[in-house]
Amino acid sequence: MQTVRTRFAPSPTGYMHLGNLRSALYTYLYARANGGKFILRIEDTDQARYVEGAVDVIYRTLKSIGMNWDEGPDVGGDYGPYVQSERKDMYLPYAQQLVDMGKAYYCFCTEEELSARRAAATARGETFKYDKHCLHLTKAEVQRRLAAGEPYVIRQNVPEHGEASFDDAIYGHIAVDCADLDDMILIKADGMPTYNFANVIDDHTMGITHVMRGNEYLASTPKYNLLYDAFGWEKPTYIHMTPIMRDASHKLSKRDGDAYFEDYVNKGYLKEAIVNYVALLGWNPGDEREFFTLEELTKAFSVEGMSKSPAIFDVNKLTWMNGEYIRKLSPEAFTAQAMPYYEKAGIDTGRADILARILQPRVEVFTQIPDMVDFLAALPEYEVDLFTNKKSKTNPDVAREVLDMVIPVLANLPDWQEETVHAALMNLAAEKGLKNGTLLWPVRIALAGKAVTPGGAIEIALLLGKEESLKRLKAGREKLQ
Repeated sequence: MQTVRTRFAPSPTGYMHLGNLRSALYTYLYARANGGKFILRIEDTDQARYVEGAVDVIYRTLKSIGMNWDEGPDVGGDYGPYVQSERKDMYLPYAQQLVDMGKAYYCFCTEEELSARRAAATARGETFKYDKHCLHLTKAEVQRRLAAGEPYVIRQNVPEHGEASFDDAIYGHIAVDCADLDDMILIKADGMPTYNFANVIDDHTMGITHVMRGNEYLASTPKYNLLYDAFGWEKPTYIHMTPIMRDASHKLSKRDGDAYFEDYVNKGYLKEAIVNYVALLGWNPGDEREFFTLEELTKAFSVEGMSKSPAIFDVNKLTWMNGEYIRKLSPEAFTAQAMPYYEKAGIDTGRADILARILQPRVEVFTQIPDMVDFLAALPEYEVDLFTNKKSKTNPDVAREVLDMVIPVLANLPDWQEETVHAALMNLAAEKGLKNGTLLWPVRIALAGKAVTPGGAIEIALLLGKEESLKRLKAGREKLQ
């Protein structure tokens, strides 16, 4: 039985787009689910769009998720090199072989000539398609122009009649009229292969059995298959994926910062939650499960669960899922993830255990933390009106009396532990015949200076410590003069 070989072949043009991440993920899952090999290939033939450091981003992203490849630029393999620019000498001979077979030809048309023909086609209301002008040059003329050093490209000679077709695992049988296909360039004027040509050569010479990619390549695949037919090569199985959309009519926008994996990591989302959510964009496990580890995805993944409909990226759903992942963390793991945000807020992390206890049930993304705990770093300016709360039956007059009672009791505590502070305040409320809320509301407002806090009065007091708590309680009492 043939070993499944899939490949993820990104271009190093920037950060990892969520669409690329899903392509990598599905390709990885398919290989693992079928006991096959997952290959990483870097497609850097478009040097104009190459971004320094982008290859490292690809490595870092995949490794951080746990998607380790079996063959690739850094790990080697029997089918290398795994970087297209390092394979550049192998493409021209294949193109020249096609020329010898009449399946491709040299084209010497200049950009100016092509622009003029393109403009003429537009003026006629037609879609421009190369007119095979150079196909009709004599062999002697071609050799003369090559010998003279004239710039050229090599174009595919697409049949003018007939049908080009293929079967896709998702979309079924796809057929196009050859008359509608353009003679695409295989080798550019700089001697480098085009993406489309290098793709075919690399997939064949690397033994790729299953090609998984976005459905924007559906239109190009018939031309790919004409190349496979010309060489007499076995075609891979094609599995084209639907796009990921921001809404029914818009793709994810790089400009809006909602398109890249690292954007979401920097926004405080967990990698595991992002991967889990992205896996469900265009694939369904066939049951009600929503939460998967990478290992569980490997066991559950199948092409049959992939959708033909575009996947809508719902940031609210991702945020909800991320919150669920956060709640599953151990307190220690939560603290490790939250520490950079504590530092950003400038708060004391000496009682990280209490911070984890009050924040972990409430945080959905870690970037929420600084705004939730900023009052711990410095007491915000606040109005006396905050002491009024109908539910707790407090107002500035009640709050004044409460703080007058609370301050000396807390000042006389021998230690500042949760049990001690809790007992002191609860006993005081009982002794004075007050509801707990009537006593605790003024304390919390004086301590935090805001009506909405992630924790209650006792937890805030513990986080602030005795000295700072008493300082704030006294400042709150002064506001009530």
